[in-house]
Amino acid sequence: MSNILSQRWLLSRRHFLRGAGAAMALPLLGAMTPLRAAGAAAAKPRRSVFVYIPNGVNGMTWQVTKPGRGYELSKALSPLEKHRDAFTVFSGLFHPNGLGQAHVCADTWLTGAKIDAQSARQYHNTISCDQLMAEVTSRHTRFASLELSISSGTGQPNNSTTLAFSRDGVPLPAEDSPRVVFDRLFGEEVGGVAAQRTRLNKRRSVLDSVLDEANSLRRDLGADDRTKLDEYLHSVRDVEQRTERLDKWLDTPKPKVDGTAFHRNVSKEQAGEYYRTMFDLIVLALRTDMTRVVTYMNGSEGNGLAIPEIGITQSRHQLSHHGGDKDVLDRLTRSDTFIMQQFGYFLDRLKAETDGDEPLLDRTMVLFGSGMSYGHSHSNSNLPILLAGGGGLGLKHGRHIDYNRPKGENYKLDYDEWLNLCGRPKDEKARLSNLMLTMLQKMEVPTEHFVDSLAPISEVLA
Repeated sequence: MSNILSQRWLLSRRHFLRGAGAAMALPLLGAMTPLRAAGAAAAKPRRSVFVYIPNGVNGMTWQVTKPGRGYELSKALSPLEKHRDAFTVFSGLFHPNGLGQAHVCADTWLTGAKIDAQSARQYHNTISCDQLMAEVTSRHTRFASLELSISSGTGQPNNSTTLAFSRDGVPLPAEDSPRVVFDRLFGEEVGGVAAQRTRLNKRRSVLDSVLDEANSLRRDLGADDRTKLDEYLHSVRDVEQRTERLDKWLDTPKPKVDGTAFHRNVSKEQAGEYYRTMFDLIVLALRTDMTRVVTYMNGSEGNGLAIPEIGITQSRHQLSHHGGDKDVLDRLTRSDTFIMQQFGYFLDRLKAETDGDEPLLDRTMVLFGSGMSYGHSHSNSNLPILLAGGGGLGLKHGRHIDYNRPKGENYKLDYDEWLNLCGRPKDEKARLSNLMLTMLQKMEVPTEHFVDSLAPISEVLA
């Protein structure tokens, strides 16, 4: 009987997640009441965007070789030259709990959690730092956060297609269609406000019935099924809280914006156009203050786009398993450089848009990187990471912070050295969670630590 019930719950969970209308976020707390909907004045916005690339990079053409200021950008990073004063490159960062974990790089990039990658039955994640930010910022915005990806949904344990995880470690579904996201953010409510409120009331009734039924069955289940049921109940409660949030905003009109660019059929086979369209959508969501927290996977570990427009027909996952082959590594470098060109376009857009008397980039922190460094053997030390923007939030940039060789020792950057850099961390204190703690505090999240962090990174503080 428990197996039948589990199947019913999983089917129901998929139904309610899709029925939520928007990707789920954290439960609605008292502090998360939408102040803007209530007419209260909002503080000057603080924003964060997280952009993920899968499967690591070609470190021989990514690694910057000189610490501090006045460094030369590597080949892969060269498309960002005109923005060098608006970002910081990091070398040597890692997640202590991620070392030796081959397939949970995306799952834990923003959580830093310890996950047993060998057993999906024991999979349990923790809250991601973007969702901690959403607890603070969502009281001002219609949507607590926005989850975007190359693949819609959540993926599966150890191969996530979302970066965002709730307080219960439940993955928040991402969306890959610009049209769907635009309509969710800016589309008219079908049938008008009254009809939407009726639909929300019906949803509440269904959710209440499901919660009552599931709770009544819980006492008859074994330990494993109770765990599955608890995860399901967390998801249903998230939907319930999102429903309440949607209802509170129904009487606040959505901004009127031009959606022509997002209603086109943007094919993923044209990777550059697809990436730029998604970046345009993020800029629009931030500019209209529909949300202040965004995660975007421009590829999952199992699904990184081929780039036929520059002659790369292999997926990023295939390129990462290069075995040292020079031709494949060259294609990986071209892929890295192409992705950075698209990221440079995103920074262009953020700089061109204004937020009051400041560029949007100055009010927005953007963390870019991967949870893997050397893809062929799934190494995850010396992660490729950079932080851009946030000048108006108290960040300073224009440096390469190198935890591998902080005194400027020479790099050979041959294949063996790259392997060595991606092996054991060169500095045990160089934790990616330190950087995330820095961002959390700049987003005014009241915390002194995040996972295994030791302290904020003072070098990026103005």
